[in-house]
Amino acid sequence: MKLLKDILYKIRITDVIGVTNVAIEKIVFDSRKAEKLCLFVAVRGTQTDGHLYIDTAIKNGTSAIICEELPENLVPGVTYVKVGNCAEALGIAAANFYDDPSEKLKLIGVTGTNGKTTNVTLLHKLFRLLGHKVGMLSTVENKINEKVIPSTHTTPDPIQLNQLLNQMVEEGCTHCFMEVSSHSIHQHRISGLQFYGGVFTNITHDHLDYHKTFDEYIAAKKMFFDALPASAFALSNKDDKNGEIMLQNTKAKRMFYSIKGMADFKAKILENRFTGLTLMIDGEEFWSRLIGTFNAYNLLSVYATAILAGERKLDVLTELSKVDAARGRFQFIKTESGISAIVDYAHTPDALQNVLATIKDIRTGNEQLITIVGCGGDRDKSKRPVMAEIACELSTKVILTSDNPRSENPETIIDDMKKGVPALHFKKVLAITDRKEAIKTACTMANKGDIILIAGKGHETYQEINGVKHDFDDAKIVSEMLKMLEK
Repeated sequence: MKLLKDILYKIRITDVIGVTNVAIEKIVFDSRKAEKLCLFVAVRGTQTDGHLYIDTAIKNGTSAIICEELPENLVPGVTYVKVGNCAEALGIAAANFYDDPSEKLKLIGVTGTNGKTTNVTLLHKLFRLLGHKVGMLSTVENKINEKVIPSTHTTPDPIQLNQLLNQMVEEGCTHCFMEVSSHSIHQHRISGLQFYGGVFTNITHDHLDYHKTFDEYIAAKKMFFDALPASAFALSNKDDKNGEIMLQNTKAKRMFYSIKGMADFKAKILENRFTGLTLMIDGEEFWSRLIGTFNAYNLLSVYATAILAGERKLDVLTELSKVDAARGRFQFIKTESGISAIVDYAHTPDALQNVLATIKDIRTGNEQLITIVGCGGDRDKSKRPVMAEIACELSTKVILTSDNPRSENPETIIDDMKKGVPALHFKKVLAITDRKEAIKTACTMANKGDIILIAGKGHETYQEINGVKHDFDDAKIVSEMLKMLEK
């Protein structure tokens, strides 16, 4: 329980009607969850406006309201707090309610188009091996030490976020590694949090269904670094053309990592094979079971983050060599038949390009590379033809199929993708709407030594069709299909 006046600390308030020394046992932004001794925050969302539900929240017993516009009819006994931005206020209120848990551990946020999940997963595994109690907030799952808490969004809402961070503190965690999405930055879901450091991986074409323009997308990511305090570090990929722009206005300590040029943290790729990577990191030879140039960047970023968090160089390199990749991130499946399958979350043009380029660098060229790829429904349509074109340019054969069609007709999505298929590649492309059938077809087309890439869904264990999530695991299905063919 907290007094309302304590929950309002640091919130930019323009007006208060009523008393602020009332007790609050719960904060909500969903009026259906409102009850007695409750604070309701009227957040304006992408689907609806919380101001429309103030009356409902009061009928359910709410003691106090945070809003941007005061209702015409004020109810006696209810405290109204007017603010400039309810989404921002919710984040700060949630942090205050849970006694600012982010200030009690080293909270490090990772943002970028690709690599967020791999970075936080590797960091969580690394710091566990280094002997720390650690929390993780990611797209795949949230973790408190080894306890798994299911994840529904890249970044939880501010109340869930502070609940989880508070739980981490109570269970003795000293660090938390967190994916920070552009949506969460723009929607102020991370307001009120105190970050020990921020990491930028890269930025490419993605989420333009939400941000509308690439400049808006960059600006959303940059807001995270602009808000970091002087006590924090800001680590950025210098090889990304926007890597330096991200840190232009930050008050944090600016640091860079690079494979191509000079930087504070430097790596060189010595060997890149399906069995793993050999790197030279800051003058030390290092081997990892991870595969590909993009993972060389992930490993370098994780190494640099660990050093900036106060760990010793040789300890970090020793333990990092033991760590494997996140599930569904260049997940390599080899069968007795000699056919290899790779499952990867690549769902953006750049991510698909990276995965295919990695395979091209490692393969002999004598085998087939069969790529299965789709695009999500109700999302940025402009990347669909681009994804198909990239797949065609770098694959022997391509099967266009469903990803998560959501409310869209999957055949319409595939038709959009077909527009990107160059005329000289028409003969190498198949369109199979049923994803399971597409995987089965690829398996029957493959011969010994061939490689099948299944892109787009990675770690996901479902396929979303018309609002229903059906069981679907790319890695499980391709493994079963290839085993059946071996019999």
